Amino acid sequence: MKKIADKSLFVGVIGLGYVGLPLAVIFARKGISIVGFEKSAKKVEAVNAGKNYIGDIKDEDLAAVVSAKKLGATTDFSRIAECDAVIICVPTPLDKFKKPDMSYIEAACEEIGHNMKKGTFISLESTTYPTTTEDLMKPIIERNSGMKEGTDFWLCFSPNGWILATRITRRTTPPRSSEDLGRKPGNSVGDLRNRDPEALPGEFAPSRGDGQDPRKHLPAREHISHQRTCAARRQDGYQHLGSDRRGQVQALRVPGLLPRARHRGHCIPLDPFYLEYIAKGLNFDLTMINTAGNINNLMPYRMMNKIAFALNRHSKALNGSTILFLGIAYKPDIDDPRESPALLVMEQVAKKGAKVSFHDPYIAEATDDHGHKWVGVKLTDEALAIADCVVFTTNHSCFDVDHIVSKAKLVVDTRNAVKRVHIEDEKVFKL
Repeated sequence: MKKIADKSLFVGVIGLGYVGLPLAVIFARKGISIVGFEKSAKKVEAVNAGKNYIGDIKDEDLAAVVSAKKLGATTDFSRIAECDAVIICVPTPLDKFKKPDMSYIEAACEEIGHNMKKGTFISLESTTYPTTTEDLMKPIIERNSGMKEGTDFWLCFSPNGWILATRITRRTTPPRSSEDLGRKPGNSVGDLRNRDPEALPGEFAPSRGDGQDPRKHLPAREHISHQRTCAARRQDGYQHLGSDRRGQVQALRVPGLLPRARHRGHCIPLDPFYLEYIAKGLNFDLTMINTAGNINNLMPYRMMNKIAFALNRHSKALNGSTILFLGIAYKPDIDDPRESPALLVMEQVAKKGAKVSFHDPYIAEATDDHGHKWVGVKLTDEALAIADCVVFTTNHSCFDVDHIVSKAKLVVDTRNAVKRVHIEDEKVFKL
């Protein structure tokens, strides 16, 4: 607590991706020394050169903390021994069977156990299923360190959702190739600049003074984190996991969902499967999660059929047609293509013989699940005129929708980007 108060704490962040690097910059801007651990030598080199690769961070903020020697990166995990606290921000993807891949967390725990000093505080930020800290992480760290949790080191879970709550609603960094549209983009993606400069992230906040040991509530904290992102309404399932029912109901937030190509990202469509995974081990069947997931996964194929239907109404076949996709980020005004439905639709449409291209002002290129690399094109009047069909897959706010519709022969709108539909000539088709 003294080190937290006088900012002499030395913190390690394992994983310098969409969560880890912004978190490291937040700490460094508050005057706390940070070392980032990464397997990727390319990312380490970029961070140490002050070169930013995450959209939620100002380029100058990263450069400033690196220049001030408050933030550095390394591939040498033995330096965990220098850290008073270690935060795990590694990926936890789902495999094709919707089973959580815990190998990244396991590898991080192995490194921590082998290298940490006595008294280390460990916090997991990665999305996971309830009981991960107690049943998976704790045994690995104890076995490799020879230390005892609660006596020699401390372990907690801190859902990364707190980062989202601190973002502001505007950003100043223009998207790539914004001049192609002949206008300045209006962005709604948030960043970390509005965060209270004196506030520390949740896991390092001062005690509430209520005498409660936060370690006693690890399972409950993991459960509540999932309830904020899951569409599972049946509360009985959580009873099997030993969590407080009233707190679950208060914590549950289920946003309204509109029809679209697919609900992607890392919350609504993915996180519930972590809950389903652990629930199966307790003989509790969360059928609704599986059903909702199946419907979600079928949407890209429905979208491909809609494109084929629209072309057919214009006396054209999908095979041989030129299709231009607009936006491949998984949601508007960000540069993150992970789990985006656009890549799957592009892949399927190309397999049917179409000539496929894309434009995204935030993403120059992307690789699909099968390793195919897609390179973006400029959005010009010529590109719009050549395309047999233009497909809105992400409704970036910088798109001049009226202009695009006026120049395109045919539009398939999967994101309700086009407000005025030209029904009379069947030029715009909605999903």
